[in-house]
Amino acid sequence: MSYDFDFDLTKVSRSFFRELAKFSENRRIHSRIGNIVEKAVKRFNIQKMTGVPVADSVELINDMIDIHAKNLSQKEEFEKTDNRALFLPHCARKFMDQRCKANFDPELSAYSCEMCSEDCLINQATQKGEERGYDVHVLPGGSCISKILKEKDYDGIIGVACSDEINLGKQYMNKVGIPYQGVPLLKNGCSDTIFNLKTLENIL
Repeated sequence: MSYDFDFDLTKVSRSFFRELAKFSENRRIHSRIGNIVEKAVKRFNIQKMTGVPVADSVELINDMIDIHAKNLSQKEEFEKTDNRALFLPHCARKFMDQRCKANFDPELSAYSCEMCSEDCLINQATQKGEERGYDVHVLPGGSCISKILKEKDYDGIIGVACSDEINLGKQYMNKVGIPYQGVPLLKNGCSDTIFNLKTLENIL
């Protein structure tokens, strides 16, 4: 499942996301956040910057706040884990054709980055993950997760994906009892998607 609209939040000011993070850290606010988000979306001109209607923007931002709040609630348990994996979205690769040299593993239904392009976001994220001891898998879709976890004995997961995909993934993680952290995409689509590398680095 994914959003039925495209979005690009890369032009939105960092102060907007800082404000949302504050909302996420207050549980009482989070329970009644809908009206606050709608006001923030309008105040920061999110519709004008992104072209996404207010209602869709509110849905997207609510999902992002939910991810941040869940990250906070899972952080202590996640930090106790030792054998971790990083799941990255294949749509963030620089190239989506044969110019990308990533190897596909049919047993896991996932790619492994071969670091063929220095300016590829997946390459950069893979290096940061591996430097910190993570196994890194580049996924063509969320359905691969259960397959990987049946083959690999991970006790902690970081997932980078669309906010709605992360919220679906967390249901599975809760079911199997694996602590997780999520990093939402700032720009979605079938290719050229974007996430904040610094946000990922702070969680790793």
